[in-house]
Amino acid sequence: MGRVTARRRAHHLSGDSAEARPETLVVEEPLEIRVDGTPLTVTMRTPGADVELAQGFLLTEGLIARREDVVTVRYCRGADDDGVNTYNVLDVALAPAVPKPDVDVTRNFYTTSSCGVCGKASLEAVRLSSKHCPGDDPSTVAATVLSEMPAQLREAQKVFNSTGGLHAAALFTTGGDMLVVREDIGRHNAVDKVIGWALEHNRIPSTGTVLLVSGRASFELTQKAVMAGIPILAAVSAPSSLAVDLAGQSGLTLVAFLRGDSMNVYTRPDRVTR
Repeated sequence: MGRVTARRRAHHLSGDSAEARPETLVVEEPLEIRVDGTPLTVTMRTPGADVELAQGFLLTEGLIARREDVVTVRYCRGADDDGVNTYNVLDVALAPAVPKPDVDVTRNFYTTSSCGVCGKASLEAVRLSSKHCPGDDPSTVAATVLSEMPAQLREAQKVFNSTGGLHAAALFTTGGDMLVVREDIGRHNAVDKVIGWALEHNRIPSTGTVLLVSGRASFELTQKAVMAGIPILAAVSAPSSLAVDLAGQSGLTLVAFLRGDSMNVYTRPDRVTR
């Protein structure tokens, strides 16, 4: 399997001093995801939890809805110049009844419902494709419990501690128990890994949970939460306008600027109790 960190030399400048020293960096490598042998997409990711990443991606893109939709996930023979397996190609075999994705074979390009559209079209595409919309989830979470989650996430970011260069996502119960945390150089990959974990543990839809992300709440991350049936998405940074619109339409509680005991609740504030 691939390494998650690598050593590189850097010239460190501070005031009048300069020195050459090794630095620990996060690894970034491509992962090609195939479905039944056909290339679907390539994402730049940090190696690790690749099977979760692939399954989370397929679920959040509306290609699968449950664990039973996947028969196998296996690494293909993607070799480097020395003939060593790079573990950078995954093939997902879908159950016979699951429709195959629409792929332009001339471009190896996957046509997703949310690709190439914006605004109201994007919102409607997610609404129609979601099989686990969180709007009816009656779960609530205490504001005091939410305020403790970022510190738990930060403490669990083992690779970030040595590199400072990774995004993280974690799934919590509404009682504040951390179920899983994943790190990746791509914020969307970190979320896909978490959702892939939930899929493997039969927690889709992920009722009664909070998805916490270490950065901002974009439309893409909000879409992923909606597709997984997660009722509450919290971010330590800002949301985008389209993320708030999608959350409002889908019945998702969107919390942002979660810092200490301060937070903004943009949609479904009834789920956050004092």
